[in-house]
Amino acid sequence: MALTTNTITQSGGVANYATGYVVTDGGTAADTTFTIGFVPRKVRFVNLTDRITDEWYTGMAAYSSLHAVAAGTQTLETTNGISVGTDGTFTVKAASIPASKTLAWEAVG
Repeated sequence: MALTTNTITQSGGVANYATGYVVTDGGTAADTTFTIGFVPRKVRFVNLTDRITDEWYTGMAAYSSLHAVAAGTQTLETTNGISVGTDGTFTVKAASIPASKTLAWEAVG
């Protein structure tokens, strides 16, 4: 799978805030790492196509997230969520970045 569009913005005069927009092609999904330049306290990753949201907060284990589906059901994801590095990156597991989808993300430091 390749990212056909990946836009990152740090604007509005707010330090340690970044957003991005991703469009995936029809290839096989893969774990994807995003470089944002700071260690976030919150990462929100949204599958706009299917209306699925994953949110990671400081203190959560690696690859965990609060997972919400279109119907509103929320569960604690413990293996296919988000992991935040100490190097200004975060990684989203392949299960959250399926092929042929439009996705958006937000990171707050």
